[in-house]
Amino acid sequence: MNILFIGDIFGEVGRNLVKKYLPLLKDKYDIDFVIGNGENATHGKGISKEHYYELLDYGIDCITLGNHTFDQHKITNWIDEESCIVRPANLSRRAPGLGSVTFNVNGSKIQVTNMLGRVFYGGIVNHPVEVMEDIVAQSDSDIHIVDLHCDATAEKICFGYEFDGQVSAVLGTHTHVQTADERILDKGCAYITDVGMCGPFNQCIGMDKENVVLKMKDGLPHKFEPGKEPGILNAVVMKFDLNHNCIGIERINLSPLNNYQM
Repeated sequence: MNILFIGDIFGEVGRNLVKKYLPLLKDKYDIDFVIGNGENATHGKGISKEHYYELLDYGIDCITLGNHTFDQHKITNWIDEESCIVRPANLSRRAPGLGSVTFNVNGSKIQVTNMLGRVFYGGIVNHPVEVMEDIVAQSDSDIHIVDLHCDATAEKICFGYEFDGQVSAVLGTHTHVQTADERILDKGCAYITDVGMCGPFNQCIGMDKENVVLKMKDGLPHKFEPGKEPGILNAVVMKFDLNHNCIGIERINLSPLNNYQM
């Protein structure tokens, strides 16, 4: 079983990269299941129903979210009707949508859980470890992939160690910068601090860099616009054996720096 996870898909550039490269990646790595973080898919802020279906049409099987889940306000009207989208599990219990979803793939149960970290979000989310403990206790999945959407590297690393041996993978998202620490932890959990992003390359984590730099310099409000092409596609591929043990995790980094060579 080979599972592909695509980092934060950002705006039109990110969606176009998925359209162009996902079929090639699926063919090269013999992918059985595709997860993509889509919380920035619509202009860098949330995901619209149109873009949700667009990404599914391109071949993504499950879309995870993050702190921008409800930035596109109409999502509250449709998220409960869809079975392939997962919002952070540690939001208020009143929030629409599901935080953990199980898919049947080639006879195996693949569970996908989305979680927000507490650094910078402590006042608006429930404790991710406590929520995750409850989810794990009720899980009967064969493979359990966790998208930990989080700012702090240390928080992600601690979470990975805490659930090593209880879930199949802890994959960090949110910073849009791919880390080079992919590995399988001592008890078999695949781990990376941040998968990276799928979006504009020569920009500030997806947004046009000029106004982001201006805000950093003067501290005043500036309008942020999604960056333009060229783009970068960051992802990881995880390989599972017949006993559903993860036996490999590989980083993917396609950008102008390597001429998009796979």
